[in-house]
Amino acid sequence: MSTASRVVHRLEEVPFLESRDASLLFVLPGLFVFSTFMLFPVLYLIGVSFTNAAPSNLFAGEGVFSVMTFGEATFVGLQNYTDVLTDPEFWNSFGVTWLFVATSVALKICLSLGVALVVTNERVRGRRLMRSFIILPMGLPAIFTITVWRGIFSSAEFGLVNQVLGIFGAESVAWLSTRWPAFFAYNITEMWLAYPFMVIITVSALQDVPEELHEAATVDGAGLISRFFHVTLPSIKRPVLFASILTAAASFQQFLIPYVFNQGGPARANELIVVYGYREALSFSEYGRGAAVSLIAVVFIGAFMWINVKRGKLADGVSDE
Repeated sequence: MSTASRVVHRLEEVPFLESRDASLLFVLPGLFVFSTFMLFPVLYLIGVSFTNAAPSNLFAGEGVFSVMTFGEATFVGLQNYTDVLTDPEFWNSFGVTWLFVATSVALKICLSLGVALVVTNERVRGRRLMRSFIILPMGLPAIFTITVWRGIFSSAEFGLVNQVLGIFGAESVAWLSTRWPAFFAYNITEMWLAYPFMVIITVSALQDVPEELHEAATVDGAGLISRFFHVTLPSIKRPVLFASILTAAASFQQFLIPYVFNQGGPARANELIVVYGYREALSFSEYGRGAAVSLIAVVFIGAFMWINVKRGKLADGVSDE
């Protein structure tokens, strides 16, 4: 008998413990860790969102216990949520965020599909070597990659994109100081960061497509494009949808790209919702409003995930029809 089995057996001998109760005791350490590092911060954030917490009152008391009880911050009810939801800057941030999610996910799907089709084509030589290079961006720190892309889209003449434009006789573009060029730069960088994950999922899905389906379609006279739209895409749509939902959630929470590029500028025009919440809390010292923004973002991203998983029937498995 193993050590765990002997422990369970002895616990079951305790009069007030049943078999199920004894088993639950083994879950308690995990629940404690989860509560400490996950549940407590969320509950604390909820509490802060109902106060006027700021550096001047949240840290006014002495000791950790004072901070845990919100220091000298006072209860303001739903005032922070009212202020946020009536702030035009919030709705601008909200709209820009969803636009960023839609455009970046579309770009990631197109790029990953194209790359996956290339590296799974039998006519392409060096497919395995190409696959190893594809996952290279995943091994680099995100802040390093974003900083490099910031230099690529530099508004100065030495920026790589501006140098390429100069070769074709075009004028330089102020990429990071103009709204929509900066937004375009966000999308390209986000696409580069996330495409390896999408390619891995797509390649795995393509390898599971039965060759007999392609052979049958070829016999019926279907061409390459027709086979792609009527055989390949229907066969991989669920794994690609699953990956798209995950990467969309990551795009919704994107912070580093806009903040490192130009802090969501120019003039807060491209401020994604996470950057908006960060600046409200730390730049303007409105911890209560920052907490409210974070919780509103959690609600929206949770609803987005639930609706897509429900409508896509992904809870039954990505491979089930």
